[in-house]
Amino acid sequence: MGIVLQLERFAVERPAACETTTSTILQRLRDKMQKGSRTSANSGGSSNKNFLVYETVLRTKLHTLECHFTWALIKDDLDLPSILNRLDEQLNLDEGGKKRLAQTYNALAYVKYLQGLQKESLSNLITSVKLNKECHEEEFHKALIVTYGNLAWINYHMKNYTECESYLQKVKNINENISSESSSVPEVLDEKGWTFLKFSSKYYESAKECFKKALDLKPEDGELNAGYAIALYRTEYGEFTIENSPTIKQLRRAIETNPDDDVLKVLLALRLSKYNSVNEPEKLVKEALERSPNHPHVMRYVGKFFRNRGSEDSGILILSKALELSPNSSFIHHQLALCYEMKKIQLLREAYHHARSSWVQQIRDQIIYHLEMATTHAPCFITAMSDLALHYGERREIPRAEEMFQMIFKTAKEKNDNLHVVHFYYAEFQLHINRSEALAIKHYMECLKMSPGSPEGRKSARGLRKIAWKWINENTQDAEAYGILGFIHKVKGEKSQAIECYEKALSYGDNDEYLTNLCALRLSIQ
Repeated sequence: MGIVLQLERFAVERPAACETTTSTILQRLRDKMQKGSRTSANSGGSSNKNFLVYETVLRTKLHTLECHFTWALIKDDLDLPSILNRLDEQLNLDEGGKKRLAQTYNALAYVKYLQGLQKESLSNLITSVKLNKECHEEEFHKALIVTYGNLAWINYHMKNYTECESYLQKVKNINENISSESSSVPEVLDEKGWTFLKFSSKYYESAKECFKKALDLKPEDGELNAGYAIALYRTEYGEFTIENSPTIKQLRRAIETNPDDDVLKVLLALRLSKYNSVNEPEKLVKEALERSPNHPHVMRYVGKFFRNRGSEDSGILILSKALELSPNSSFIHHQLALCYEMKKIQLLREAYHHARSSWVQQIRDQIIYHLEMATTHAPCFITAMSDLALHYGERREIPRAEEMFQMIFKTAKEKNDNLHVVHFYYAEFQLHINRSEALAIKHYMECLKMSPGSPEGRKSARGLRKIAWKWINENTQDAEAYGILGFIHKVKGEKSQAIECYEKALSYGDNDEYLTNLCALRLSIQ
């Protein structure tokens, strides 16, 4: 086994011992390289070999660190323009004090590294060190584990090996002083969790694990409770009630430990509203607006709250104000598009035909504008991109819509991101624009199979159910309609209802797929 594989295996199996061993190896290799540099030019091959081994040992030690470079933040998973916009917004708003700013500069440094801007990355990390020392006082060394790790990595990439080793030693000294592995330090877990929340929805589950682990060590910490609440808010799907929802429970706990955090209050109001609670959400929103009327995050979530309550005009008003403070926010542009979409639907239901067309077109243009802006600031915003393609279709720009959908399918597959969302919007496009029920059914089914508990999955089930019952009303012996209903029940785990529907479908016609599904269902309940 080569030295590289030996060291990598050693680093995984015994990280603490690896630190000591690699430090010893590094010192010996440095001595060899210095000795080699004083010998004749004929020894160049030996010096090169020593340097390659030295670099390998150094990199092995770097991989034992806890920092952005080792947290598997994969570039292909990330929408870098969107992350940059959010980080710049946090810096401009100066939210959360110096501690949060230090974390923001740390995250920004890693993004700059991914963009190939190593000097900017280094500058941001130096700023993060300064902020950490100012805000943490006696405990600043724990907060610097991540930043020093990043500094070791960026200096390694810039071939500043002496500086790299210096920061590796700083991390080692901190770990020795606190008698704990970096991966178990609450300050490290806190920054790791917030990083996962900021960088991609793919990392939300990992964020949840970080905050939960940290809270086992510091259960009263406000930042950790807030982070865990937000991670739960973004990941909780399925059937819950106000009484048993983990998100609602944790949001209440987070507010207890962060009584001045009005964003948390609006998030709680949004989640309570999901379960048809009325009085408490209204009270929470009123309190948040009175205390933080110009806080952009409070405003954007209040705008969403108003939209969810059917008050789209109020939503548009407050979201427009929020946009003045955060003009590059893809989230706000998307929420505005959704508010205008509600106005469009209302007009289609209520307005006289001769007046309706021009009004609807004006509103549709607003929707398209805000969706275009959302996808400009977040080029990989799959939901907004899909909705935009659908609205191009509504505007009868069919080839443009079709081309865009194929591009979004490609992006979603390559990034393994929200493919079910694209299937849902494409089903809507096929059903309402191209009038193809067959293709709509195909893509509704794909969405439902991929993510039955998601909003798009539930809407796909409703779309399929609507088509099936329409067919049954036209022909009570429509085998395919009962096959569709059987599929919905099967995906939702409702085996008895699925069996009943497949039996009915087969009574009206032979179908190998229905028979296979029926046999599998019968076997599963024996």
